[in-house]
Amino acid sequence: MRGVRGAALLTLLSIYLPPVQMTSIFVYGTLKKGQPNYFRMLPDQGNGKAEFCGHARTVDGYPLVIAGKYNIPALLNRPGEGHRVHGEVYRVDDTMLSFLDTFEGCPTMYQRTSVQLELEDWKVEGREGSPASGSIMEAFLYSTTSYQPAWLQQTFYESYDAYGDHGLVYVNREDREFH
Repeated sequence: MRGVRGAALLTLLSIYLPPVQMTSIFVYGTLKKGQPNYFRMLPDQGNGKAEFCGHARTVDGYPLVIAGKYNIPALLNRPGEGHRVHGEVYRVDDTMLSFLDTFEGCPTMYQRTSVQLELEDWKVEGREGSPASGSIMEAFLYSTTSYQPAWLQQTFYESYDAYGDHGLVYVNREDREFH
């Protein structure tokens, strides 16, 4: 009897509660696994839900630079220039999307724009219609059109690693000087 009531309750909830909208986001910098801001994607931070889906790279090349006095990775919104950038795909709920917009300084510092990605792998199990490696998908990423012209003369990277051999130490937000 208890199982029947539970199933009925789930049916009622699915009718009366709208489905959670999930948005695909491509991260290429400090929000990736193993990077300084990845913890912000975890559920215990209260920023919303982020589900890791897999690895991908941009179909078009983009200039990915490490810029400014805090050595922040920045993807310049100049499709067709630079490298095909490697990163991670996440599905995020509206709460996480709102957090990421604020975290990325959207729309002034970074803009959330649509990008075509080539999947390298897909880690979400048990779903029909999961995309295959090599397939193309669309997601949002945070890129910038507000950058210093000198950034175009810097080294362009295919993949960002805060701890890489580039020698440019990323400065965490909590350690930055604000004047």
